[in-house]
Amino acid sequence: MTVIDVRLWTVVCSYDRLPPERGVAALVGDAQVAVFRTFGGDVFALDNRDPFSGAYVLSRGIVGSRGAEPTVASPLHKQVFSLVTGECLDEPGVAVPVYEVRVRDGDVEVAVP
Repeated sequence: MTVIDVRLWTVVCSYDRLPPERGVAALVGDAQVAVFRTFGGDVFALDNRDPFSGAYVLSRGIVGSRGAEPTVASPLHKQVFSLVTGECLDEPGVAVPVYEVRVRDGDVEVAVP
């Protein structure tokens, strides 16, 4: 049986243009997405909206880690979010949406529902 990928993938930028430990903002469909690349080369995509301030600024956050968990800290109030799950590590029960992301043919692509 053949499985067909029905998700709509959008090219955000080339992988080489995404600096390690930095984020970029992109409009994917109707969603503002923050895309991050770690020093290890992994790529993650979260919603760009900071749930505490309502501002679309997470792409400008500070990329780091807590233990082995890659994270981004909001540039406004410094709450830390997991790049893997979107969960806020400082405020239980608060999270931002996480989007599927992949690197294909040298391009970073994001799929939003």
